[in-house]
Amino acid sequence: MPAYLWLVPVLPVIGLILILASGHYRPRWSGYLAVAAIGISFLLAFLAMGELIGQGTVGTASRVETFDWFRVGSISLQLGLIFDPLAAAMLVLVAFISLVVQIYSLGYMAGDPGYTRYFAFMCIFTAAMLGLVLAPNFLQLYIFWELVGLSSYLLIGFWYERPAAAAAAVKAFVTTRLGDLGLLTGILILYSRTGSFDFSQIAAAVRAGNLGTGLLTLAMLLVFLGAVGKSAQFPLHVWLPDAMEGPTPVSALIHAATMVAAGVYLIARTFPLFAASAAAMQVVAWIGGFTALFAATQGLVMTDIKRVLAYSTISQLGYMMLGLGAASLAAGMFHLITHAFFKALLFLAAGAVIHQLGGEQNLLAMGGLFRRMPVTALTFLCGALALAAIPPFSGFWSKDEVIAAVERSGNLALTLLALVTSGLTAFYIFRAWFLAFLGQPRGALPVDRGRDHASGHGPGTHQPDAGEASPVLVAPLVILAVLAVGAGLVGSPLLGGGFAVFITGSAEVSPGLDPGLAFLSTAISLVGILLAWAYYGAGWLSAEATAQSIRPIYMLLVNRYYLDDLYAWLVRRVLLGLSSLLAWFDRQIIDGAVNGLAWLCYAVFGWALTRLQTGRTPSYALGFVVGVVVIVLVAIVFPPAR
Repeated sequence: MPAYLWLVPVLPVIGLILILASGHYRPRWSGYLAVAAIGISFLLAFLAMGELIGQGTVGTASRVETFDWFRVGSISLQLGLIFDPLAAAMLVLVAFISLVVQIYSLGYMAGDPGYTRYFAFMCIFTAAMLGLVLAPNFLQLYIFWELVGLSSYLLIGFWYERPAAAAAAVKAFVTTRLGDLGLLTGILILYSRTGSFDFSQIAAAVRAGNLGTGLLTLAMLLVFLGAVGKSAQFPLHVWLPDAMEGPTPVSALIHAATMVAAGVYLIARTFPLFAASAAAMQVVAWIGGFTALFAATQGLVMTDIKRVLAYSTISQLGYMMLGLGAASLAAGMFHLITHAFFKALLFLAAGAVIHQLGGEQNLLAMGGLFRRMPVTALTFLCGALALAAIPPFSGFWSKDEVIAAVERSGNLALTLLALVTSGLTAFYIFRAWFLAFLGQPRGALPVDRGRDHASGHGPGTHQPDAGEASPVLVAPLVILAVLAVGAGLVGSPLLGGGFAVFITGSAEVSPGLDPGLAFLSTAISLVGILLAWAYYGAGWLSAEATAQSIRPIYMLLVNRYYLDDLYAWLVRRVLLGLSSLLAWFDRQIIDGAVNGLAWLCYAVFGWALTRLQTGRTPSYALGFVVGVVVIVLVAIVFPPAR
């Protein structure tokens, strides 16, 4: 293990300290300090992965260094680092995406009153995610897991003066806490039966049969609940679309390689434990597959460009979970890697559009931007083609791996679900591209967007003379576009499935391209693109007429299946109702019993004794004499034993 590896998560912390020390006097330095700190972290992570590859280390071979944090009796709690191909790939990915986002933020956040605070929060976020990746045990992972949640709360609610942003931050924090409670419970169950938090020791205990199948399944389902919250899987996905209230670079970082990727990485890191429970794997696969389709249907009708991408993220995370649940660690992680590049690209390109249009996020108020923002349009197109899984773009290779893994598992229903979702994905992302970049500028439109409203930016801010964004915004788009096109080749069958070999140590996990399945998935995606062109490009079909013909379904999708309403009703009627009942029980029964006992004591003893308090000295003297006489008589009648 490289001796400098510990610096990778520590450098962003050093950057944070320097920002806090200098930000008040030199606010502009904050961005440069964040870029420098995270840039060096990326270089060190890249060098560390290079050493790993140079040593021929592949698959599950890992190196762990730990030290005692503290001891309580015979219990020793440890901190340390784990470094294997899985950690190396994630470490480079997180550091790289964070670096690109920080560079982009130099231009995007320029002039914002919270400029220094923004980069301080970003350093915390990056350090927490890097620390999570390097955690060798559940205890350390959980600490950084919660730090990721805290920093995401701070960033989503960065513009806290806006009620919508503050509410979105609270919603994200509370929703993910539900999943975190499950994760903590699962960790404690595993510890209670194995006496260890260490991943490798728990895996050894499972192989030795120290955990029954039922208990292991329960523990892993609870661990998966934590991933459901962080990675926005159904039914805890509702926080992610509202997280768009944060700055667009925050959205890019959260959706590409940090918070939402944490849940997928958790499943990958504990993959041997999940693999030991067939029931748990089935749950992961079905939740992932359903989430992919469920979110994709909502992406079809969103008019806020960031919300389209948000539902896309939820859907793609479902694909990753589907791949892992189909027992393919390589497919799930491969899609996580490629998705990070093209989803960061899509968000940052959307941010460039929003920035140049003065905050406009409504797709129906855009149009014709290709002529004025050609680089942004072309880079967004690269991301869209990768997301739609069109060959040879990166998303094709990774999504094909996921679908092939599901098909090999023999689950026809999930295979069909994944294929249908592929077509929906192509439709909604090209719908967004056609609306934003083709046609004529539409400007402000009196559009009834229902609940799909922009985060504080109402229509009417369209700038007809908007041009290409500044180089500091465009350069990251070009870099990510290159990766969105070519990164998938690293793990493609054309190069022997190199990523799968690196992660798992075996070429057999990537048996090669299935031509029939690849052709079918690509054809379905192309049909989705063609339909999007028919509606929003050529105008052959009317979206408004279609929406009216299926209005109940359309309103169901626009209102996001009314899940937010359901949760609000449950909180208002059930949770608060139960709380009111318990409060009444506490006041009337518990407090009433205590108060009643006090009243009874006073009624029986207090009243009589208070009558003896006359305040007259002769009465007290008489009482003293009577008491002495009584004591003497008792002593005479009942003499003490000698």
